[in-house]
Amino acid sequence: MLGNLKEKLLSSKPQKLARAFVRLGWIGFWLQVVFGMLPVVSTVYLLFFSSTAPTQWSGLGIAECLGLGGLLIIGFTIYWFYRYTRLGNRMLDPEKRPSRTSVINTLWTGLVASCLGILFSMLLLMAEVIRLMIVFMRAPQGGVPVIQTEVQDSSSWVSAMDMNGLLADLCVLAAEFVVMTFTLWLLFRITAATEYEHDDAST
Repeated sequence: MLGNLKEKLLSSKPQKLARAFVRLGWIGFWLQVVFGMLPVVSTVYLLFFSSTAPTQWSGLGIAECLGLGGLLIIGFTIYWFYRYTRLGNRMLDPEKRPSRTSVINTLWTGLVASCLGILFSMLLLMAEVIRLMIVFMRAPQGGVPVIQTEVQDSSSWVSAMDMNGLLADLCVLAAEFVVMTFTLWLLFRITAATEYEHDDAST
C-alpha cells in the first residue's frame, strides 16, 4: 500500500508533473498573497484608523530597507508561482512542453529567491528582537508603564508599529518557507522524472 502511494506521488509522467505544477503553483500563489496582505492591512489600519498611529517619520533606516527588500522578493515569488501555473499548462501540451533543463532552471530561480527572502526576514527579526531587548533592559525590571506621559527619545519607545514590523517579518518568512518547500518538492519531482527525460530525448 505504501509502495503504491509512493509510486503515485513520485509518478514521472509529464501529465501528472504538469498537474502538480499547476496545483502547487496556485496554492503557493494564494498563500503568498494572504501572507503578504496581512502586514499591509495591519499597517494601513495603524496609520489611518488607529488612535495609536505614529505621529513622527524618522525616514528609511537599514531595517526599513531590508523590510522593503523582503516585500519586493515576496512580490517576485508571487509572480514566479503564477509562472509555475503557466509552465504546468505548457507541460500538458506535448507540442509546447518545455525542456527538462528549462523547468529545472525555473525552479532554481524560485528557490534562490525564497532563500534570499528567508535571509532578509531572519536578519530583520534578529535586528528587531535585539532592539526590543535593549529597550526592555533599559526599563525597570518590574515592567514598563503602558502609558508614557513624558516626552522621551523615540528610540526608547515600543509601539504598535514595532509589533507590526515583527508581524511583517514573520509573514514574509512564512511565505518564503512555503515557496522553498513547494519548489524543492517540484524540483525533486522533475529531477526524478525519467519518463519526462525520455520524452525530451524523443522530441
